[in-house]
Amino acid sequence: MNESYLIEGLNRKDKTIFDLVFKYYYSGLCTYAYSYLNDEGSSEDLVQELFLKLWLAKSDIIINTSLKAYLFTAIKNRCTDFIRHQEVKQKYEQSISKNLWQSVFINEFYTESELDVILERALKKIPEKCRYIFCLSRFEGKTNNEIALSLSLSKRTVETHISNALKILRVELADYLPHCVIAAMGILTLLNQA
Repeated sequence: MNESYLIEGLNRKDKTIFDLVFKYYYSGLCTYAYSYLNDEGSSEDLVQELFLKLWLAKSDIIINTSLKAYLFTAIKNRCTDFIRHQEVKQKYEQSISKNLWQSVFINEFYTESELDVILERALKKIPEKCRYIFCLSRFEGKTNNEIALSLSLSKRTVETHISNALKILRVELADYLPHCVIAAMGILTLLNQA
């Protein structure tokens, strides 16, 4: 089929043309995205977002190459942006976490050893696998990708476990931590859900 016809159809918001392009390129774009992200869910999300953007584009799509090259380049760029965003998010999350565990716990009301006991008690309330993943992340400094690869889990599953652990700790440690720490833990939870 003529690519200029397909591009014109996309610009006209022709649903039949859009569906044809979607069905033809979707799985290949997902596979291509997966080669960058190694995460099936995120790969599919990025491809779906690309097609949504194509459908919702207010002006004509300007394609200087082939439609195929345009779509695959767009996915490559989205993957690169996604990876950068994840790295920034992870660095920020680790920075907040490091400050939480190393400096904020020590205040005038509790000694470090008392806080260790309180933290240990709180950690025991977290389900075993969730606690293990959380400890790998927060106490051993492993990245979410490293944890996912070593445990044969998806990165999203690792992020969910860490988020669940933070929710439990926020509740369990509420009486012991200053309000600023509780707020920071809330930010971490939001970051994990982003």
